[in-house]
Amino acid sequence: MNHLSEAASEALQSFQQAGGWEQRARLLMQWGDRLEPLGDDERNDRNLVAGCDSKLWLVGEQHDDRCRFRGTSEARLLRGLLAVLLVRVNGLQTEELRRLDVADWFGQLGLARQLSPSRANGMNAVLQRMRELALAE
Repeated sequence: MNHLSEAASEALQSFQQAGGWEQRARLLMQWGDRLEPLGDDERNDRNLVAGCDSKLWLVGEQHDDRCRFRGTSEARLLRGLLAVLLVRVNGLQTEELRRLDVADWFGQLGLARQLSPSRANGMNAVLQRMRELALAE
């Protein structure tokens, strides 16, 4: 499970090279801008993640026991957090997803201290929803 995808390795390297919170915040917004857009039909109550202060939608699917998720949020910073979470989880097997420590991932990125309790709870809610979607497949 320690193996990182190319995109996750790129994120980790970018954030570890960032000089401080302002640079990391800018990076988060840039990563958020990379998210694959969701269609209007996907921005519905069924795909809305409960537990986030701002609206966040998440859709997921599995191919060959590998998870793949897409999502977006109304909040720019939350979109960025979602983007760096997605690069970490996309391509994982269900069991790997179940064992993923989201706090550790954000810690490696240097973002843990800047995550407010409500944002940390929101990211945990997103990860929980990912696990539910993966198990439903």
